[in-house]
Amino acid sequence: QVQLVEYGGGLVQPGGSLRLSCEYSGRVFSISCMCWYRQGPGEERELVASIRNSGYPDYADSVKGRFAISKDNAKDTIYLQMNNLKPADTGVYYCKAIANGADEYWGQGTQVTVSS
Repeated sequence: QVQLVEYGGGLVQPGGSLRLSCEYSGRVFSISCMCWYRQGPGEERELVASIRNSGYPDYADSVKGRFAISKDNAKDTIYLQMNNLKPADTGVYYCKAIANGADEYWGQGTQVTVSS
């Protein structure tokens, strides 16, 4: 089992920045990839960014150049630095861990609202 807890959501104006954190615990040695997803109002959940154990990141086209995913192995935490935020970035952001090749674990989500 892997447990995930997200932090850092909130209300920000367009053009502003936020940093989300996701602390993971449990069988962390079995994790091969960590991801950030988001779900906007009335929309399906979509992949925003992912990072493998190698540290290689990947991003959705909509956030490339604005968002950065990183991990701190010493703290068992991943981050999502979000810059130049837009109203379209509004949604609930979820952290996901992929373990043992196919097992998926989700956090409870944190709300991000971009509005003036």
